[in-house]
Amino acid sequence: MHNGISQSGAMDPIAMQMSNWLVSKALDAPVIEITLIGPIIQFKSAMSIAICGAQFECFLNDKLIANDETIQVKADDILSFKKLRTGIRAYLAFSGDLTNEKNAVKPILNSFSTHLTANFGGYHGRSFKENDQLDISQCEQPLSRTVSKKFKLYYIGNYLLRCVPSVESSSFDEKQLNTFYSQSFIVTADSNRMGIRLFAKPIEFEKPLQIISSGLTQGSIQIPPSGQAIISSVDGQTIGGYPRIANVISADLPILGQLKAKDKIRFMLIDKIQAAAIFTEKQLNFELFFQNKQ
Repeated sequence: MHNGISQSGAMDPIAMQMSNWLVSKALDAPVIEITLIGPIIQFKSAMSIAICGAQFECFLNDKLIANDETIQVKADDILSFKKLRTGIRAYLAFSGDLTNEKNAVKPILNSFSTHLTANFGGYHGRSFKENDQLDISQCEQPLSRTVSKKFKLYYIGNYLLRCVPSVESSSFDEKQLNTFYSQSFIVTADSNRMGIRLFAKPIEFEKPLQIISSGLTQGSIQIPPSGQAIISSVDGQTIGGYPRIANVISADLPILGQLKAKDKIRFMLIDKIQAAAIFTEKQLNFELFFQNKQ
């Protein structure tokens, strides 16, 4: 970020890590992020795959398959994504290595992510197109795994996001803060990896809040002159000039990756001690999950 490059990477890192666990790879190994509309993929060799996150109607050779379990595929098998059911982003993990082939995907800044707004990294700095080929080597097929019901991820389209005060929170008066925390917001269709745009009763200003541009982190909730909130996300700008009314806590950031148009969200203010406790508890739960070898 000190070089003006946003964090990028998976919008829902928990779903990404779960998909990698299912194919027995490092939790931060490269995956394919599938947003809103899924692809049709033909495999050229046998491998293991797994899909976590958003729920699509998904078929392997016209047979319905499920999220959250290891799936063994053979050469010439065809995977197709149909209707989106819940959430917006699914993560497709695969056994095998991206870095040993002639047309290998190479890490940039120690990351395999594709920065779509800046057009670099990942697969030629862009989204996949029809007839693209991703070269994968060493396609072993590890033992199958399943995510237990206790750890499955569900997306209901109506969320409570917990927040802590941000840099300019004290610049908002009581009426403005009450407006923000007392109402429900609708996610708008122009939301993307840069930011989640929300619609609700606007926060009114008697005069604009003027601030000096400063570092903008994921989860920062900005209030521009329109009064409509914007949540900064993984590809958001590194410096912003709109006042920040609150910041989504780290434990709730993965939810941002599954928000789609017309979803509803509310905000709840907690303190930093509570936020740290929630984060620690969540991390311990997932450490227990990822340590499981079954």
